[in-house]
Amino acid sequence: MFICITGTGTDVGKTWVTAALAAGLVQSGLEVGVIKPMQTGTNPGEGDAAEVARLSGVDTQELHVYPEPLAPNVSARRAGISQPSLAELCHSIKKQACPVTLIEGAGGLLVRLAEDYTLADVARELGAPLVVVTSLGLGSLNSAELTVEVARNRGLSVIGLVGGSLPETNDAATLTNLEELERVCSVPLLGCLPEALSPNAESLPVAVSRIAEMCQAVESE
Repeated sequence: MFICITGTGTDVGKTWVTAALAAGLVQSGLEVGVIKPMQTGTNPGEGDAAEVARLSGVDTQELHVYPEPLAPNVSARRAGISQPSLAELCHSIKKQACPVTLIEGAGGLLVRLAEDYTLADVARELGAPLVVVTSLGLGSLNSAELTVEVARNRGLSVIGLVGGSLPETNDAATLTNLEELERVCSVPLLGCLPEALSPNAESLPVAVSRIAEMCQAVESE
């Protein structure tokens, strides 16, 4: 089973959420791998996939690395690096897949992974539902609702939202957003990662339980 981890933007906590989910799903007895299709702005082996492996102990794969910290298609174009087609990328993902494979996107759902496709297209091709990692401060309701609405309009299933970084002290915007996110997006808020703590297998119990149930249901079909 494939699950795509996307975000409402850049630096909202996708990598830490991916690590927490991977560790929790392994603890629940599932065989899990993580794939980062596109990494920008780092050297090979030093990006988000390496961080997920360090935090979770799960095997990770980094498929394409581009030098500048830009949208993947722009970084590849500026470096003169050939970009894979959607079919080629999905074939590579399937070749390296585990029974449960988490796919961490780059930036938000509609960031171009190559000139003519986004993570939304990858999710559709793989039949993968989404976990949407959201910010929690002022402006988060709009970005979360836009992401969920675009996903649904493209025929994608959204498992739920996860707050990527919950401050130790919450302001009024964060407190009210925690109350409003489920209502405006019509999907569950499956948990939040505390800002000051590294993720682990116990960080997102509700999200892990929900995804584990889905995976077990798929296995029993």
